[in-house]
Amino acid sequence: MKSPNREYFLTRTKLNEESVLKSMLDVKTPYRSVSGRSYIHSTPENSNTALYEGDWVWLKKCPNGEKVTSINDATKTIFNKLRDMRHENLNLYLGLFMDSEIFAIVTEHCTRGSLEDLLGNSEMRLDWMFKSSLLMDLIRGMKYLHNRSIIHARLKSRNCVVDGRFVLKVTEYAFNDIMDAQNMVTAVNRPEDQLWTAPELLRDTAKERKGSFQGDVYSFAIIMQEIISRSSPFCMLDMPAHEIIEKVRSPPPLCRPCVSVDEAPVECIQIMKQCWSEEPDRRPTFEEIFSQFKNVNKGKKTNIIDSMLRMLEQYSSNLEDLIRERTEELEVERQKTDKLLAQMLPRSVAHALKTGKPVQPEHFPDVTLYFSDIVGFTTISALSQPIEVVDLLNDLYTLFDAIIGEHDVYKVETIGDAYMVASGVPNRNGKRHAAEVANMSLDILHSIGAFTMRHMPDLKVRIRIGLHSGTVVAGVVGLTMPRYCLFGDTVNTASRMESTGLPYRIHVNQTTVDILHSLKLGYKVELRGRTELKGKGVEDTYWLVGRDGFNKPLPIPPDMSGKSSHGISLDEIPADRRQQFLERQKMMGF
Repeated sequence: MKSPNREYFLTRTKLNEESVLKSMLDVKTPYRSVSGRSYIHSTPENSNTALYEGDWVWLKKCPNGEKVTSINDATKTIFNKLRDMRHENLNLYLGLFMDSEIFAIVTEHCTRGSLEDLLGNSEMRLDWMFKSSLLMDLIRGMKYLHNRSIIHARLKSRNCVVDGRFVLKVTEYAFNDIMDAQNMVTAVNRPEDQLWTAPELLRDTAKERKGSFQGDVYSFAIIMQEIISRSSPFCMLDMPAHEIIEKVRSPPPLCRPCVSVDEAPVECIQIMKQCWSEEPDRRPTFEEIFSQFKNVNKGKKTNIIDSMLRMLEQYSSNLEDLIRERTEELEVERQKTDKLLAQMLPRSVAHALKTGKPVQPEHFPDVTLYFSDIVGFTTISALSQPIEVVDLLNDLYTLFDAIIGEHDVYKVETIGDAYMVASGVPNRNGKRHAAEVANMSLDILHSIGAFTMRHMPDLKVRIRIGLHSGTVVAGVVGLTMPRYCLFGDTVNTASRMESTGLPYRIHVNQTTVDILHSLKLGYKVELRGRTELKGKGVEDTYWLVGRDGFNKPLPIPPDMSGKSSHGISLDEIPADRRQQFLERQKMMGF
């Protein structure tokens, strides 16, 4: 679709036609068809864009074309002269079209549309090299016309078109001469169309239609302002077009666009100001403009294709740097993900799951398990708000997690206040598994002695710890949020060791004691005596109370004679929460 100001259209055409195309054109809707050896038909979207022998052309319709019944000799003479002009910065005239009450000039069409369209396209990046190339193309095209004594008289950004190679071409040159030769009357120019017109031509309608060489130079200066500032003519004045035209026509004060010196080289802005001089004789010719502009660019070729290639090379280099940077960021994020996954599952298991391999259950004959539980956790929960319980467990397990990082152990899981750790699985470490868990248990028991709850600092947190050694089977359970679980009688026995233990005590089974003694590392154990383990019967169990070289203080176990090892006595509950606890117990029927 063409914009209101768009004069030319899509793909470039290369034609060599006769000077007059008459009664040889097939123009589809809204025009009637005329048979002949050559065919032009318009597109549905835009009747001015036509297809001629497989190539796109543009029909520049002349006003009052329905009154033209024949092409006179004067028009043919002027058009033949214009058709024979060849320059890379001129949009070629291909022929005349007269049919279906239409009189039009057939010209090349350009893929990028008009210069006005290009400047208004915010997605198109225009650096100074790009802008100077467009200006130099315009200068070359106008210099060629003036050297052949042809006045444009209608020069504006709408009448400059850009082809697929971003080469600017001047079009509609001498259009008024063709109209006059054909004795066609045109409508009065609107103020919006006169913003490019020189002041001396605005003061005389006849001169405005005929134009002048100096007037073309003035129009070029206004186009320079458009290209440099990439804005419409006089837009910085914030005035309606008719007021601007009136001020330009009747100075003082002198009315001209304002252009910042930061937008273009100073020499270029000086050329622009010379070209819109109020006195026509003081304006330079296009030959002089061409020489001055070459000096502005210091002899450098202002070729847009070369400029674009340089931009592409720079973009390619920047893209490589960007890809390298993004790859490094991706690697950092991947490492973070792998680290998080390794904290949830063993590395070997995580790798197998990521690669889509099945994780087979594995048998581990030498493993020591650790279970711990908070004494009276149910009572603590009853005395606390839910968020306070979460904070308690988070603080406690963060403390435990820091300790287990110093030992060759694996945190299996936490369920409520229960904390489960294993050594010897998934990393097999010989007989060291019992020593690793024993050392970790002593460190945890030492740390719990100094631990306090944030919301009830006066109530001590006591834990029971149970250890047992044996064989287990490990495997991954589930597809959604898969868990690495341990199975076997060893797990059940370790849990019983914890549940039958006492506060601030490390309850150890005979199997673990035998392994610790075999290591000869000086572990100190005390016989607890005969203990009934649910589902296991009665057997001798022990307390782990220290190790040679372990000098950290351990909390003193409380006297539990006549007391339950699973609760907190009323006397231990802080006074400010005791009444709350009693009321809740009463409500529950205790």
